[in-house]
Amino acid sequence: MRLTITAAVLALLASPALAAECPGHMGDIDAALEAGTELSAEDLARVEELRMQGEEQHASGDHGASVASLAEAKMLLGIE
Repeated sequence: MRLTITAAVLALLASPALAAECPGHMGDIDAALEAGTELSAEDLARVEELRMQGEEQHASGDHGASVASLAEAKMLLGIE
């Protein structure tokens, strides 16, 4: 029981921190796309899909999933 409560409290505390990360990641991706990229059309489409998915997840409050989607997009772009 204590473990469940501890896990719930930690999840609640982590959520605002993750929420603050999402817009920064989206901005990094947008800047990289605006600067131009040498990605294949397939990889570029995947980056754009992940960027949109991350924004939708952020808007719905699923910040952990948003950070994961945006991190994958950044990895494809070669940015950290």
